[in-house]
Amino acid sequence: MNNHPNPIQMIPLRSLQVGEHEQRLRYDDEAMTDLIQSIRQEGILQPLIVRPAGDKYLIIEGHRRRYAADCLGLPELPCQVRPDDAAGARRVAFITNFIRANPSPIELALAIGKASESGETALSDIAHALHRSVDWVKRQLALLDWPEDVLAAIHRGQLSVSAAAPLAAIDDETYRKFLLEHACANGATARTTAAWLQQYQATVPMHQAINADPLAAPTPRAPIIPQQPCFGCSTVHRADELSHLPLCVACIRRLRAL
Repeated sequence: MNNHPNPIQMIPLRSLQVGEHEQRLRYDDEAMTDLIQSIRQEGILQPLIVRPAGDKYLIIEGHRRRYAADCLGLPELPCQVRPDDAAGARRVAFITNFIRANPSPIELALAIGKASESGETALSDIAHALHRSVDWVKRQLALLDWPEDVLAAIHRGQLSVSAAAPLAAIDDETYRKFLLEHACANGATARTTAAWLQQYQATVPMHQAINADPLAAPTPRAPIIPQQPCFGCSTVHRADELSHLPLCVACIRRLRAL
């Protein structure tokens, strides 16, 4: 027995209506061709989400799958029937259809923020709709607190979110802008920007460096002169006291006396 609150049902395609929740109107792109081929080979793996509308069902999410099924002549489709809740349907449609529009990370974060700001949609519902964890949803919302210049670079596709994260932690606006321009121009990776942040955090702040007492001059160290044993008597001498053989003066005299 299926105890799921919204069990999967096979619904005739002719009973499925396209309505207010259709947000993608183009069905002639390459992605649609791939979807039709996938459904032809594997069938519909993810059920459509619908709600009752008289003797019909209004599609909340799954318009492209319905179009592909119509192209293939499929008589019925697997559907999950949601309660007749227009407000809830709009929220689910907004989230699930928006993610299929291939938004930038910043557009996605803004969409999640819009869906949750009224308090009517819980983060857990957003996470479920996007097939993500609640922590992932929270991380997307946290992006909206990053500096605007960093967000703009991510939105333009000049920098990945992971590479931008260390730069967002740099509070010196001038220095951050310098690093950001360099990162965008050279395609910096997350590893590179993390190293920049580490170096920045290890640097003494300018005001602290200005007000700090001068460092004491180091004590001069006596030069180190290498030593080595004499070739003749094995006595250790400074290198400047040995000849190039090396022999000490006494041994040289004895050799001269021979």
